[in-house]
Amino acid sequence: MDQAGTTTNTPTSAPTTTTATTSAMGMTKTSDVFGPGCAGVPQDGKGSLQGMAEDPVATAASNNPLLTKLVAAVKAANLVDTLNSQQAITVFAPADPAFAALGDAKFQELAGNPAALTPILQYHVVPMRYDAKGLQAAKTVKTLNGSDLTIAGSGDNLTVNGAPVLCGNIPTKNATVFVIGKVLTP
Repeated sequence: MDQAGTTTNTPTSAPTTTTATTSAMGMTKTSDVFGPGCAGVPQDGKGSLQGMAEDPVATAASNNPLLTKLVAAVKAANLVDTLNSQQAITVFAPADPAFAALGDAKFQELAGNPAALTPILQYHVVPMRYDAKGLQAAKTVKTLNGSDLTIAGSGDNLTVNGAPVLCGNIPTKNATVFVIGKVLTP
């Protein structure tokens, strides 16, 4: 645990604790953030790495221009408060182009049916906070809906159920976010 009180679990055979992606002053260490999609994160303001680190995950995502469709889906499923109130989670956040691959009609259909949308969104959330090293060590993580996700690769080639991590290790007040290139389905 660092002086800011942030922990990141890096499970091996038993859970252990490592320092999160924040320094003693609570500032984001951008050296821990990785991936080609990170270039799309604003350099300053609320949607920047520093801005996201200060807010709970759903609020942080709402300020990030890569995640507008995800935020719309989270709002449609009425999960903003649920995500913001979690203590330590990992979120695999599909970037806007990942939702575009579903098509507007399918997205609107899901947004209009929270009962169908909620399990899909829960499939993108792990009820434990991981960094990239912890995910690689775990190889499989259980989501909020009880399903498993498979982690493969390393470094800039990390994948989640085959979806590429576009920008990973993004710290928020209560989560570590990995922006991914595909909407995962349970």
